[in-house]
Amino acid sequence: MAVFTPVSLAELRQWMTHFSLGQAHAIKGIESGIENSNFFITTDAGEFVLTIFERLSFQQLPFYLNLMRHLADRQVLVPAPVANVHGDLLGTLHGKPASIVTKLTGSCQLAPEEIHCAEVGRMLAKMHLAGQDFALVQPNLRGLPWWRETTPVVLPFLSEDSASLLCVEMQFQEAFAASDIHAQLPRGPVHADLFRNNVMFDGARLSGFFDFYFAGCDTWLFDVAVTVNDWCIDLASGQFDAARLGALLAAYHAARPFSDAEKTAWQGTLRAAGLRFWLSRLYDFYRPREAEILTPHDPRHFERIVRDRARQIATPLF
Repeated sequence: MAVFTPVSLAELRQWMTHFSLGQAHAIKGIESGIENSNFFITTDAGEFVLTIFERLSFQQLPFYLNLMRHLADRQVLVPAPVANVHGDLLGTLHGKPASIVTKLTGSCQLAPEEIHCAEVGRMLAKMHLAGQDFALVQPNLRGLPWWRETTPVVLPFLSEDSASLLCVEMQFQEAFAASDIHAQLPRGPVHADLFRNNVMFDGARLSGFFDFYFAGCDTWLFDVAVTVNDWCIDLASGQFDAARLGALLAAYHAARPFSDAEKTAWQGTLRAAGLRFWLSRLYDFYRPREAEILTPHDPRHFERIVRDRARQIATPLF
């Protein structure tokens, strides 16, 4: 949600003639995030979020936008894409794909307690179940094939110790992905990036998940692992807070019980979730793109998580 492609109010007003939202009155770039250009916009019809997609193509984007529409129609709390006057969820702005979605209420909970983690676990399970009948299929574009491509790109920047860790972990994940137990894991559409800054709360009430532009089809357990690796940890050390972890997993399990295969695969999946974000942060840190507003994340945070998950026996799912 950095700003790579600036948009003026005059440009927005011209583009808004393709929508039945009235005139645009204000536009403000959103500073957090590093993938797309995002803006809060105010129109006669209310407040919305405009996204200009910097990496995703016109061919890839229908999966994300239609998934959000599918989930919203099933009472999963997500932003609903707004169709233009031609009924299309995707348009073109400055020659790039662009969309408008409804703006969620509330704010991000960056210091979550057990009650917040339980709400996240419950809604995540509801989201997975609601996505079972989603017709479109698209792989997780930041999955194992991307890890293979990215590892040799970032290795030259790493210390000998960090490079060794990355190579060992890649070998482990190649074997894990090819295992029989991994093949048995339930799968479907996943958010794949459900960090604290991608969830909104009104007080203790969860008001929505957003930023679905890393979504894809993967194991549901991977989505759970990505989520707990952010929501249920001490940020300074990367280690789990047992109470928050238990609250999130219990709430999820109550809505969609974990399978025996998922219980067996839990530690390997936690390691996979840590590796995915270590690699992406390494790439964004050492190979950054120019942006009007851009703050890359420190990759050392997820290096600590990868080290911890590799040496610790995971807390049992149930």
